[in-house]
Amino acid sequence: MTKVFIAGCGYIGERIARLCRETGAEVTCMVRSPEHASRLESAGFTAIATALDDSDALSALNLADHIIFYLVPPPGGGIIDSRTRNFIVQLAKAERPAKIVYMSATSVYGAAGGEVVTEESPTLPDTAMGKRRLDAEAAFRDYGAVSGIPVVILRVSGIYGPGRLPLMQISQGQPLLNEDESGPSNRIHADDLAAVSIAAAEKGTDGDLFNVSDGHPSSMTSYFNACADALGFPRQPQVTMSEARIVMPPLLFSYVSQSRIVDNSRMLNCLNVKLRYATLDKGLAASVSQVPVQLINLPKYQGTGIL
Repeated sequence: MTKVFIAGCGYIGERIARLCRETGAEVTCMVRSPEHASRLESAGFTAIATALDDSDALSALNLADHIIFYLVPPPGGGIIDSRTRNFIVQLAKAERPAKIVYMSATSVYGAAGGEVVTEESPTLPDTAMGKRRLDAEAAFRDYGAVSGIPVVILRVSGIYGPGRLPLMQISQGQPLLNEDESGPSNRIHADDLAAVSIAAAEKGTDGDLFNVSDGHPSSMTSYFNACADALGFPRQPQVTMSEARIVMPPLLFSYVSQSRIVDNSRMLNCLNVKLRYATLDKGLAASVSQVPVQLINLPKYQGTGIL
């Protein structure tokens, strides 16, 4: 990779940018705010500040021979990812990129009832976000088929890492779903996700699809409990599924009510990646060591029972 363009260069994108720069690649980052762009420029990257919510307001893109990492989240509402489609409109006006890696999500599989999902499993998203992700996948595939540009799709499970631990939820004692009602969920450490993204760009071919997880599923409740233990916080209270529907924010409830086991064997075998944090214990230990002291010293939840 000699030229790289990262659309949505945030938490994961900046990790990818640093890894690419270490190989000598020219890296251009696209972000929403001028302040973020200025910070990236200070770090030595070329940066573009623009939003994707209005295709007419987008600047012309010079992406000839670039590897594109598209990490922009869909907008809220509806089942169409208009940001992706606006970006593709601009791509169609520019010179041909070399390859596109789109970071999708495992929510495209739907709840799955705790079953194992592979890349061949049906995509039956039961949330609007999952439907928007699936729409973006289709949009990139269609563009690639028409333009002859290779498209690789990563279906990513829950991301955690430094700065991505549920500190506020834990410190406030927000309720969790009862452990015996909490089905399997999946995670990937941020550093491993960045490395997988690079491997997908280097080794992935047109039409490739990879599930991305550490291969060690556990319930969302177990994950929050493990985070609390690692941070030295009291564990959160637990509620039944019917109570959770009432007391949890809708987005969080949509997460805890879904359950699936994500098979990552294709990612490991085809991309030949070795995860640094293949278990949650290792990933949390590395993540907690980088949490600022003032955050660890947040007031801790002292209550008991059900909120």
